[in-house]
Amino acid sequence: MQYFKLRSLVLGVAAGWICGAGAATPDLRQELALPANVAASMRGIDAERIRAHVRFLADDLLEGRGTGSRGGDIAAKYIATQFALDGLKPAGDNGSFLQKVEFTGVHTLPATSSSLQPAHGSAMDLKLGDDYVTSNQTQTDSVDVDAPIVFVGYGIEAPEYHWNDYKGADVKGKIVLVIVNEPPSKDPKFFNGEALTYYGRWTYKFEEAARKGAVGALIIHRTDLASYGWGVVRSSWSNEQVYLANDKDPRLKAASWIQLDVARQVFKAASLNLDDMLASAATREFAARELPVRFKAHIVSKVRKFESYNVLGLLPGTDTGSAKQAVVYSAHYDHLGIDPAMSGDNIYNGAVDNGTGVGTLLELAHAFAASSARPPHPVLFASVTAEEKGLLGSNFLGKHLPIPAAEIAIGLNFDAIPPIGVPESVNVTGAERTSFYPIVEKTAKSFGFAIQADAEPGAGHYYRSDHFSLARAGVPAFSINTGVKFAGHPPEWGKAQAEDYTAKRYHNTGDEYSPAMDFSSNAVLAKFGFALGWQALLAKNTVNWLPGDEFEATRLRSANATGL
Repeated sequence: MQYFKLRSLVLGVAAGWICGAGAATPDLRQELALPANVAASMRGIDAERIRAHVRFLADDLLEGRGTGSRGGDIAAKYIATQFALDGLKPAGDNGSFLQKVEFTGVHTLPATSSSLQPAHGSAMDLKLGDDYVTSNQTQTDSVDVDAPIVFVGYGIEAPEYHWNDYKGADVKGKIVLVIVNEPPSKDPKFFNGEALTYYGRWTYKFEEAARKGAVGALIIHRTDLASYGWGVVRSSWSNEQVYLANDKDPRLKAASWIQLDVARQVFKAASLNLDDMLASAATREFAARELPVRFKAHIVSKVRKFESYNVLGLLPGTDTGSAKQAVVYSAHYDHLGIDPAMSGDNIYNGAVDNGTGVGTLLELAHAFAASSARPPHPVLFASVTAEEKGLLGSNFLGKHLPIPAAEIAIGLNFDAIPPIGVPESVNVTGAERTSFYPIVEKTAKSFGFAIQADAEPGAGHYYRSDHFSLARAGVPAFSINTGVKFAGHPPEWGKAQAEDYTAKRYHNTGDEYSPAMDFSSNAVLAKFGFALGWQALLAKNTVNWLPGDEFEATRLRSANATGL
């Protein structure tokens, strides 16, 4: 689980509620029009079975479930065994439950050097970590770059918003200089107003630059736009960066961030004012321009190859004659492994993050498989690897789905569910972007849940969890988690619990299993997800993104490709 998702949960108490909370309605079957055998299976979901899974997954034996590690592989095989015991069909490679994912780890070494060379004047040497960070996405031991810098504003091409920062510019073999985030707006019809779209994410900036043929990119960091300081960038990029090894997408030789003051020097060397250039980039009249400054770099990296596995179990549907409306449930099983340099307890057990999500997923698989109710369409259970490495396992899954994306109605993801009691509020950020949202609202109300609003829509939390990888493939998908309101407590209590977890256990060796954990939260969210999944399976029409959503075009393309 990434920090910013948890930060949103902590701040969510200030965001208010969309629908009122209260005691759960006793007859969910009647309110949600669920068949009797479906409702019976939902009622059978057991918090103690979830506890048993979390207790094992968070045991020291699994050594923190690091991606590609012995403990991570044990976790994958444990999950596969549970799927087999439930009677699910293997949906991985070669008739197994395991889908192999190959990775390359790239660690930029201190021997790396970079400088800015103006057309006139002396070169300006840059200090790695202080002035810039960089990674060689081509996954080689070393690479040299010497290319002109082209300022391309926000580096966005978004036809649906009639916006193209690259128009008229040839950036092949060059370095693009881009601003983090996206053009400022309060108009919901223009880059979704104050809510960040994927165009504003740094990952998009690098991807688009590579697609345009650039050899490198320099993202200008601004704390106010990024929602985090330079220290976060430096610490994140000082460690090994992990990439899908055999991915065919174009890659940059120098995927880089620079400090705002460094960008100021670049523009000054070109006799331009940074503030004026940033202001011009926020208008449709902006035109990319090549600057009389070159970026030179010798990037040295330590490269290693390794592999890990997604675990995929399938419950086939009974109706083979109708258009498919499959459902996908997902949760990542990986965590941070072991820190050999740390004395004492050096295992990052990841009980909450994300033992709880996997425990919930396994209980959902059990409830579906043990039920006398057979779904009309397939249900895929996916426990993915390498979430902590940048959603890479789910990224691979999105590109290699065992069911075509166009035939999947909905994806529901579970990540780091706090085991602290019965929730009276839920976080379903992103559901409002789909035609399924009225069902989500109705179901939440039936369960007595308030829907907690996203406290920081400009921070782009939607793009930082595994459901996003399915969304990129065209599948309407979102994560389900608790809000801050729990039975018997005011919202401030839930906020305090989240803050305590962040301070003492999140991505820390203290995230361990405890007998005091109350998995009723996991069980009730499993029931909520079970009810949502069945309603998608029984719906007359499949789920779609709302018109104009950034993922609508991808879903339409996938539907056309499969003839739906």
